[in-house]
Amino acid sequence: MSIASALASPSSVSHRTLLFGSLALNLFFIGVTAALLIRSPNPAPRNVGARIERLAESLPAADALKLRSEFVAAGSAVEKARGDYDKARDGIRDVLRREPFDAAAMREAMNKSRAARQEFDEVLQGMIAKAAGEMSPAGRQAMADWSPAPRGRQH
Repeated sequence: MSIASALASPSSVSHRTLLFGSLALNLFFIGVTAALLIRSPNPAPRNVGARIERLAESLPAADALKLRSEFVAAGSAVEKARGDYDKARDGIRDVLRREPFDAAAMREAMNKSRAARQEFDEVLQGMIAKAAGEMSPAGRQAMADWSPAPRGRQH
């Protein structure tokens, strides 16, 4: 039997189809693996300290040191305010799970959450304002130009 006749036989057509299918599947898996390796395997942490660090990395060295030092000095107040805000949001979830649902309790929990968020913002922004007051004009400009990275992408 010649090669031409073997390739033309019905069994060789199914073998070629299987070979093509296998090749296509392998290329698909190679592509998926490459895509997973290329993208960031671990998204950037979204906690306050990590965000302050990403901001500091965009500043001139002396100004970054001022921001980091101020964050360390105010860290316990920032973390307490953040913890209070997290607890307030948990309070909303608790009210949503209650049966029967109490709309007045929901509004009260939302008011507490809003107040806790306001307090967190005031503490964090106060710390940033104090650090900015000690920075160079170039540091403040870099701060003004900085924006956090979109979700899923590191800054």
